[in-house]
Amino acid sequence: MQNGTLSGSDQIGLAVGPAVKRYRMKRHFQLTITDTTFTYARKREQIATEAALDGFYILRTSLATETLAEEDVVRTYKNLEQAERAFGSFKGPDLQIRPIHHHLEDRVRAHVLICMLAYYLTWHLKAAWKPLTFTDEHRPINPDPIERAVRSPAAQHKAQTKRTTRGAVKERGTK
Repeated sequence: MQNGTLSGSDQIGLAVGPAVKRYRMKRHFQLTITDTTFTYARKREQIATEAALDGFYILRTSLATETLAEEDVVRTYKNLEQAERAFGSFKGPDLQIRPIHHHLEDRVRAHVLICMLAYYLTWHLKAAWKPLTFTDEHRPINPDPIERAVRSPAAQHKAQTKRTTRGAVKERGTK
């Protein structure tokens, strides 16, 4: 190594490797390493092809189209977020249930049952309090599940008037 330059393909490869791995860009560049040089060239056609697919994802199911329509597959996938939110509420601020390390099967089952009952109670309370909050109670079902969600007229009215269904004003600091 002279004057801060690397020599030898192995030394250059060791220096370039971490950057290529970290940014996961090897598939987009043609790298050429020799004993004295390092050159790269963009694979423009491959970059353009991949850029055209940005924002798209594929969902597979074992069910036939007659059993579950394409739109329903997307809706079901999007509803997984509710299940993830439920498991997050076990540990999060709602229920604050921390892992308890049980060793006996009966105790594990009892702990899981208690967690599920606590979430079920939370779910029912949130449903019962919907009229008192700014939650969209009658959310319209969009024919195209990929399009942006639309608020119901009742939810728009709540937001504009700053009043819930029962007419209570929702302001900070008031009870």
